[in-house]
Amino acid sequence: MSEAPKPSEEYIVIRHRRGYRLRRTLILLAFTIVAAISGYMAGMAQGGFRFSSAQETKDLLVHEVDGLREQFSSARQKLISLERGRAIDEQALRDARNAIVELETQISELKADLTFYRNIMAPTEVSKGLQVDSFTLTPARGDGHYSFKMVLTQVGNNNRYVSGLVAVNVIGNVDGEKQVVALRDLSEEIDDLGVKFKFRYFQDIEGSLSLPEKFEPLEIQVVAQAGGQKAAQAESTFDWDQLTGN
Repeated sequence: MSEAPKPSEEYIVIRHRRGYRLRRTLILLAFTIVAAISGYMAGMAQGGFRFSSAQETKDLLVHEVDGLREQFSSARQKLISLERGRAIDEQALRDARNAIVELETQISELKADLTFYRNIMAPTEVSKGLQVDSFTLTPARGDGHYSFKMVLTQVGNNNRYVSGLVAVNVIGNVDGEKQVVALRDLSEEIDDLGVKFKFRYFQDIEGSLSLPEKFEPLEIQVVAQAGGQKAAQAESTFDWDQLTGN
C-alpha cells in the first residue's frame, strides 16, 4: 500500500502596504494625546469644583462676619444706652438724695421752730420770763469779719410787751492779756453800749462785727435788761469756737 503523500508546506503571503507602520504610530499617538487631554480636562473639572467650594466657603465666612458686625454694633448701642441710662439713674439718685437732705433740713428747722414757739407759749416754771434764746455767727468777707444774729424771747406770760437794752461783749486775749470789747467797738452799726429791744413773744437782732488785729476771741457774753413793770435780766455766754465751728 502506497504511503499518502505529505502535504506541502503553506506560505502566507502578506501584502506589503507602504506607510502602514507610520499610520499606526500616528493613531496610537493621537489616542495618547486624546487620553492626556481627557485627563487634563478631568483634573481641571475637579480643580474647578474645589475652587467653587472655596468660593462658597469664603462667601459663607463673609456673611458670618457681616452678621457678627451687626451683632457687635447692636450690642455696642445697647451698652451706650445702658451707660446713658445708668448716668440718668445716678443723676436721679443724686437729686433724690439732695431732695431728702433738703427735706430733712426743713423738718429739722420746723421742729426747732415748733420747739421754740412751744417753749414760748407753754414753758416750764424754770424758764419763764425774759430769755436770751440764741446767738449765731457767720463768717463774712475778709478775715475777722462776721455777721451775727441773736434772738431774745419772752417765755410764759406774753400779755404785755417787754422792752429794754441788750449788751454784747466779746471776751478774748491780746498778747496773752484778757480783754473785754463791747459790741459798739466792733460794729459800725451800733453806737450805744446796748441795743434797744421791744417785743411780746420774741425779737431777732442782727448786725456785723470785725475783730481787732491780734485779738483772739474766746467767748461772747449777752446781757439783756428789761425795765418797767416787767423788769428782768437775762444773761448767756457762748463759746466762740462752738459758734464758728472751729
